[in-house]
Amino acid sequence: MHKKLILLFSLLYIGAIFAQSQPFNIVIKGGHVIDPRNNINGVMDIAINDGKIAQVAKNIDHKEAGQVVDAKGMYVTPGLIDIHGHVFFGTEPDHYLSNGLTAVPPDGFTFRVGVTTIVDAGGAGWKSFPEFKKNIIDNAQTRVLSFLNIVGEGMRGGAYEQNTGDMDPKMAAYVAMHYKDYIVGFKVAHFIGPEWTAVDRAVEAGKQASMPVMVDFGGSNPPLSIEELFMKRLRPGDIFTHSFAQLIPGQLVQSNTREAIVDTFTKKVKPFVWDAQKKGIIFDVGYGGISFTYSQAIPAVKSGFYPNTISTDLHIGSMNAAMKDQLSVMSKFLLMGMKLEDVIKASTWNPAQVIKREDLGHLSVGAIADIAIINIRRGKFGFFDYTGYKMEGNMKLECDMTIKGGKIVYDLNGIADPVIKR
Repeated sequence: MHKKLILLFSLLYIGAIFAQSQPFNIVIKGGHVIDPRNNINGVMDIAINDGKIAQVAKNIDHKEAGQVVDAKGMYVTPGLIDIHGHVFFGTEPDHYLSNGLTAVPPDGFTFRVGVTTIVDAGGAGWKSFPEFKKNIIDNAQTRVLSFLNIVGEGMRGGAYEQNTGDMDPKMAAYVAMHYKDYIVGFKVAHFIGPEWTAVDRAVEAGKQASMPVMVDFGGSNPPLSIEELFMKRLRPGDIFTHSFAQLIPGQLVQSNTREAIVDTFTKKVKPFVWDAQKKGIIFDVGYGGISFTYSQAIPAVKSGFYPNTISTDLHIGSMNAAMKDQLSVMSKFLLMGMKLEDVIKASTWNPAQVIKREDLGHLSVGAIADIAIINIRRGKFGFFDYTGYKMEGNMKLECDMTIKGGKIVYDLNGIADPVIKR
């Protein structure tokens, strides 16, 4: 019996030594880790194995790692989550953001800016979602999720998005629950008129499926009350996107049809907006082509009213105009006065919670190894909005590396050693 115990303990000891000596797939050395969920904000190493975070510590032995990444002088964050994009790209010229040419294929515009998860905001409705999944979701390296449009045809533009007869909460909820691994909520977009039909039907779908609703307020003359929207129509956890939009009179046909959150005369955030955020309404940037103005964002940020989530409203119009990309939008909020850790939180852990995907957006041991390595580039940069107002700054965020599911999918300057590992 004594010999058997000795043998058993010897085997356990050898097993422990062997486990400790197992090489990691990747070790990231010397980066400044910002992980808001776990309150980490300092220089740490991160080890990755089998697609998961294996270790986060001050000093991790990297000698037998498959790849070593030198992140000294850079910030290491969870993979960024763009909660509002348009990636239902297709070849139909009259389909706008639903299998159309105005959307973009995700992989070309995500990894290069640290985004590992993008949520398509309403491109597909319950009728078109299977095609979206087959063509885009199933073929993308980027993790693509969806806010399902309350309009069955999706975001095809024009009369399609005004068709209340195609806003079916029962079918929308049914499809959302059937594809619950991919659909994270519902979207209201571009509905014009004094009725609350689109919002109410989306909220009904949200109740049936236990999912949030994202509202892109359309337009009405006079404008519909956003106080009523926040306090009477939406639930805690529902999302108001394009939070800093102000349609400027004289520049757009739609001007003066959408109420802004900052009073345009006093330059103060309206009191009920603060109350709505306390209630749990999520305020999302959704930058877009004409859905962000400094005249709204600067007074809001200076007063301490921050967006819950930072997102792009990515499509060919926004990316080639003032918006550019996720890191550009984040850089603008840094320039306006948000702290870096708050900007990172609004681009990682906050959106993960909003879409109820708390397996994402953090660097806990055992979590999916989605990571962005971000450099602060110094120089002279101009950040403008669609009205032509420009702020100048001396720094902007730039992505050096993106890791998705434990694999390096973007390496700007070859900071991995070896650079290529297949």
